[in-house]
Amino acid sequence: MFSDFIHQFWPSTIDGLSLGAVYALVALGYTMVYGVLRLINFAHADIFMVGTFAAMWTVKTMGVSDLGGLALVGAILLSALVAGAVSGGGAVLLELLAYRPLRKRGASRLAALISAIGASIVIEQLFATIVVPQVFDLPKEKGKIAQAYHFVHRTDLIDIGPIKIANDRLIIFLGAIMIMIALDQFVNRTKLGRGIRATAQDPESAVLMGVNIDRVVTATFLVGGVMAGAAAALYYARFEEAWYFSGFLLGIKAFTAAVLGGIGNIRGALVGGVALGLFESYGSSLFGSQWKDVVAFSVLILVLMFRPTGILGESLQQARA
Repeated sequence: MFSDFIHQFWPSTIDGLSLGAVYALVALGYTMVYGVLRLINFAHADIFMVGTFAAMWTVKTMGVSDLGGLALVGAILLSALVAGAVSGGGAVLLELLAYRPLRKRGASRLAALISAIGASIVIEQLFATIVVPQVFDLPKEKGKIAQAYHFVHRTDLIDIGPIKIANDRLIIFLGAIMIMIALDQFVNRTKLGRGIRATAQDPESAVLMGVNIDRVVTATFLVGGVMAGAAAALYYARFEEAWYFSGFLLGIKAFTAAVLGGIGNIRGALVGGVALGLFESYGSSLFGSQWKDVVAFSVLILVLMFRPTGILGESLQQARA
């Protein structure tokens, strides 16, 4: 068992980093909404699912296949732009319909949580029974649409001894890192980003200082949705599949990544996502792929037992300008 782990160390590391980058992007949506509203937006997983179908639609519309080099980068970038726009719009619509009416009426967080669960089911069933059959001419099934539209020609860009890095893995990881750096700069350097941090720290004081709370909340959902859409495009580039319930398990893992890194901490989402991806990949090498989820969530339990605030700990509410 250990010899297999040593033999698979570098492939497992590369797979873990690329998958962890996807987790991190989705985790950003959870952590930003929680930081501003103290709300766990469980419907965010379905915003990711919407993005996977948007990415698949983009690839289908382009009619491309077996892409490599700059053509592959361009195709992934275009699908990320489309998926980000669709998921971002879906996230804003979700906030307007499912959360804002409750917030205006001063409803409890439990009511918002129940609304999130209801919205999640509605989105899943809407896509399973109407959107996907109409747009993709596929049967009304709840199973996986495997290898829906193949467009990636996988080649090893780096081949140094045991280290072999395929083009799709490298694009996914580097793309996710650049997106997260851009988000970090947006939150820390722009006026709207300062408004998000001010609202997270003290909403009442932020209002007195002229911050439009509704605008900040809408922007938070929009940014989180765009991150989920970008993650969906990268996910589709790696697995080339979409699934009506693809957001369910991945959403749980992305939320786990947010908690692991420190819920409400943007940089913690990156650390938690990458860490979770590596734990899963190493667990698969040691114990078999059927144990990867057990390993990942066991590590989460251990971390929370000894550091309940997560790896980085500091939350968005405590961030300094």
